[in-house]
Amino acid sequence: MTGIHRILRAALFAAAAAALAFAAEQLRERHQEVSATVGDIESQVAALDPVTRAAVLARLGADSAKVVHDKVSH
Repeated sequence: MTGIHRILRAALFAAAAAALAFAAEQLRERHQEVSATVGDIESQVAALDPVTRAAVLARLGADSAKVVHDKVSH
């Protein structure tokens, strides 16, 4: 293998490693955003009075069931 091939191979490996590191960082940041959003939603639901909380959870359950039903039907 010539010197130029080694340099090109090393450059490709370095570029691939940089791309993977960037993708991993983006994924980590997105995971943190999702976790924070879920925490906020859970806090808001927990702050509701019991009757309102039950109604909200029933609506969420019904909406989720509709989504699943629609996906299965298509």
